[in-house]
Amino acid sequence: KIIPGGGIVSAKGFAATGHCAGLKASKKDDMALVICTEPNGAAAAGVFTQSVVRAAPVDICREQLKASGNTAKAIVINSGQANAATGQAGYDDAQLCIKTLAELLKVEKTKILISSTGVIGKRIKMPEYLEGLKALVKEVETTEAAGQRAAKAIMTTDLVSKSIAFECEIQGKRVVVGGMGKGSGMIHPNMATMLSYITCDVGVDGKAWQGMVARAADKSFNQITVDGDTSTNDTLIGLASGASGVFVKEGTKEFQMIEDMVTSCCQYIAKSIARDGEGSTVLIEVNVEGAASDADARCIAKTVCGSNLFKAAVF
Repeated sequence: KIIPGGGIVSAKGFAATGHCAGLKASKKDDMALVICTEPNGAAAAGVFTQSVVRAAPVDICREQLKASGNTAKAIVINSGQANAATGQAGYDDAQLCIKTLAELLKVEKTKILISSTGVIGKRIKMPEYLEGLKALVKEVETTEAAGQRAAKAIMTTDLVSKSIAFECEIQGKRVVVGGMGKGSGMIHPNMATMLSYITCDVGVDGKAWQGMVARAADKSFNQITVDGDTSTNDTLIGLASGASGVFVKEGTKEFQMIEDMVTSCCQYIAKSIARDGEGSTVLIEVNVEGAASDADARCIAKTVCGSNLFKAAVF
């Protein structure tokens, strides 16, 4: 069931916050930090843009997940500058951000994941960013208010923040899946200008967790479109802390229960992104029945909802 007011820190073993570092002209919060408070960190999974033009944080996250064996301690996110189309300088900036945060948290550099969103072609304002990291580390909390602040800090052209959490009982213990996301423009299947983060407090094998998160993305974020433009920064990251004391094994009923919650979480955020699309007035859901296969049904649905003629008629 849904947890009222829930979000990225509803699951045990996580803390978060947002902070205004001065990266955006609006002077609103523009940095967020999500950390796993468990000593050994969390199992980590990532699904990223399929664009051949990718922002530095996307390539670095892929490298980090491989180097760490699908584990992570923290995710740092900024809005304002996308750090895309910034060349080697942008890549070096992101690496310095990771190095600095790892030192502040006293963890291995490979345990840090990073995301950026905002204006393409602009490098991150590094002095402000590095000072912001210090503030984030001091301010992280496990309260829902802190989680909601993190969700607002990653917004760009979004009109509303996007958070959700679900809970169920496994082995007599409460387990939770929570999440937050952002996105409004450059939204198209095969990941779109969106950043989304999922947290869960079960213990799970890293490779099995990666498969679960990837399948959830296929059933959610890869099924939405707003404007037909694929982005440079699309990222979905999932962390599983194990703090509930429940371990789920792939192929079991309990594993499927968690996958259902992760999928529901992703679908809620995905629909929230589509509903908040730039210039949107309605949310269209396309249901296909009688198709020969799931792949055929997806192709039909994407063709319909991606048609500008159809969308103009509905508008």
